[in-house]
Amino acid sequence: MKPTMMTYIHEEQATLSAMLSRYPSDLPVLGGQKEWLVLATGSSINAINSAKYYVENLADVRISVEEPFHFQHYEKFSEATDLVIGVSQSGESTSTLNAIQHIRQTHPVKTVGITSKAGSELARAVDHVIDIEIGEERVGYVTKGYVATILKFMLLGVFVARRNGKIDAEQEAAELHKLDVAVKSIPDVIAGTEAFFTQWQAELAASPRFTSIGYGPSVGVIKEMETKFAETIRVPSQGIELEAFMHGPYFEVNGSHRMFFIDTPGVARERLLLLKAYEQKYTDYVYTIKLGEDNDPRTLSITADVDEFIAPLIVVIPFQILAHHIAEAKGNNLPQRIFTDFGVSVKSKTKPGDYA
Repeated sequence: MKPTMMTYIHEEQATLSAMLSRYPSDLPVLGGQKEWLVLATGSSINAINSAKYYVENLADVRISVEEPFHFQHYEKFSEATDLVIGVSQSGESTSTLNAIQHIRQTHPVKTVGITSKAGSELARAVDHVIDIEIGEERVGYVTKGYVATILKFMLLGVFVARRNGKIDAEQEAAELHKLDVAVKSIPDVIAGTEAFFTQWQAELAASPRFTSIGYGPSVGVIKEMETKFAETIRVPSQGIELEAFMHGPYFEVNGSHRMFFIDTPGVARERLLLLKAYEQKYTDYVYTIKLGEDNDPRTLSITADVDEFIAPLIVVIPFQILAHHIAEAKGNNLPQRIFTDFGVSVKSKTKPGDYA
């Protein structure tokens, strides 16, 4: 049988557990770099934004995350930058590759590539390659590779923090344990999402539009929801940061609007809940993905003992499953590849993807 999104979603827990067991395999020993520039597009940039705050807080570094084409042609390179990281699961994203090559030609800075293909063009263009350790994901709508990218970047943060003396051996072990707790919760997250979809399948499949709202580390999650829902369900879908939503997009909400709120502990939680209560006056279709127990039937509870910085690793999984299930409920034939010549035609990929 051909693999599907669900094939790889069900492999996530085992894959991430194996990655943890191999820590710190292939992670580079860095020289105390403090200003990191990460270049990525699509799901890769969403994954890095999901892990960014965890790494910054733990390793005491500053991370700028940029779209590579725009950065190369319009932004000014900061001379304070001492590490450049290109992230591409396929290793064939032309904008990431071109930006890395351009920087190497103009600035003497260490470069790292994070990819699932050790023989890719990105791997050959950098000083050190970090393997996200998933093998080949032969479905165009990435899931396992997405969470693996998050975890790998988080592990890089743990390793750098330990090597640079920001944490000791005991603290390093504690961080690895916290990540392990999150990974071990994945089967429960999957089961909970399956039950949630069964309950609300009809109204989710009938949705003409989806919006997800979050803040802080959850911004990477809502942007990945935007990406996955657009790819698979193929109706207008957007992920909007909480503050940005409050300054204009709220005017769009109507009775048919389906909205997801990401409820995690954090400085903006009170405002998130106020916004949620307000929007419930204008649409019945308000759902929540929450860390912790809740009696609201439209709330999907995730009871894993994780904080807001690790939460994106698992909070994104419901959106991966819902993307697949809602698409199928709408009759979208996901195994049937469409726009197969797109990447090469618009020069966003160096070669077509090898998909099942």
